[in-house]
Amino acid sequence: MLKRRFSLATAAAAAVLAATAVAGCGTNAQPIHVNLAASEVLAQAAQKTTEVSSYTVDAVVDVSHPNEGSGKLQGRMVYQSRPELALDLTVDTAGFGGRELPGGARVIVQGETAYVRVDTLNKVLGATKPWVKVPLSEAGDSGEVSRVLDQVQQFDLAGVTKMITSSQDVQAAGSESVGGEDTTHYSGTFPVDAAVQQLPADKQERAREGLAELKDVKFDIWVAADGLPRKLTLNGAKEGAELDATLMFKGYNESVDIQAPPADQIGELPERTTD
Repeated sequence: MLKRRFSLATAAAAAVLAATAVAGCGTNAQPIHVNLAASEVLAQAAQKTTEVSSYTVDAVVDVSHPNEGSGKLQGRMVYQSRPELALDLTVDTAGFGGRELPGGARVIVQGETAYVRVDTLNKVLGATKPWVKVPLSEAGDSGEVSRVLDQVQQFDLAGVTKMITSSQDVQAAGSESVGGEDTTHYSGTFPVDAAVQQLPADKQERAREGLAELKDVKFDIWVAADGLPRKLTLNGAKEGAELDATLMFKGYNESVDIQAPPADQIGELPERTTD
């Protein structure tokens, strides 16, 4: 498994936390009034993201450390909250310090069950099928599976949008086209301590641990007329360590079809192994 000593490698996960818990019941998006202050736009965007029932996000996260090397995570997640929680995450690239995750990873969540496919993980667990079925209530009992599921947190919409509302210096930075849509670009920074406090209480500890090596995080967000972000970048650094993340959002409230893997390719989680 990938080395996880370097907490900046999980900083993106903390910064976009709460991944499997975006609740919502649809949205009636209205155009943002052009006279709204930048901080008000962020507050409205954070509220609207909690009402989103589905979306797709592409993410690229780069990290580096002067002593431990560099790493990269790249992938895509399709998410829905209704009629039940479901998501399909594909990690194309994952590596740190010269150690890669061959073949990437795939995670499908339906309701209270996760299906995980990682070749190297299967070897560690002794799994006999390509996919491992894991009740989410038991995921924490397996360090290997828990680490894979942590990747899901790096693609969340509501968590990161909520965190940036802690910014005290956000300003409008012009109008730009993102993915063929007109957006307004906002730029600012957020203090880590204040940003973490915007998250639900049960998410704060992990977020604080992941962002511990960063001081203030610079962000840029591009918000469309419906009040929802289309692009978000995060940049942070401290004592030579750096984080650079880009998330592209689309497909808000569109119908998605997330299916469990074929039954004959799914195995149960083997007995607990030494972590």
